[in-house]
Amino acid sequence: MTLALSHTTINALDAHAQSVWWADLIGYAEDPDDPNLPGHEECMLLSPDGSHRILFIEVPDAKQVRNRVHLDLRPTDATRDEEHERVLALGATDVEDQRTADGRGWWVMADPEGNEFCILRSDEERRAAGDLPD
Repeated sequence: MTLALSHTTINALDAHAQSVWWADLIGYAEDPDDPNLPGHEECMLLSPDGSHRILFIEVPDAKQVRNRVHLDLRPTDATRDEEHERVLALGATDVEDQRTADGRGWWVMADPEGNEFCILRSDEERRAAGDLPD
């Protein structure tokens, strides 16, 4: 017997605002048959291919400590550092620079409510460094 992943849930003070922010960040979209609206306590986003969903659920308490689970994001058409700049412009904040002198590593960032996520190197960057086969 196995389990299938239904969706990733992120607690939020404002589920709608978080769903809009994350949709801009990762290119997910709301379900056109069940749109996310201001005031909704649960807001779902779907990946472009429909294989993954993220659910934002309103909770009364703000994030208090470091996330025990977080998303690692890999750029698809830009470098890690270019994406870092784009994500800052969307309103994310830097938590920790984990880049190394040899070009490896990642950025730890936080969304507008403080939920942490990481931006990794793109596959192209990893291939160029010899970390990923051609």
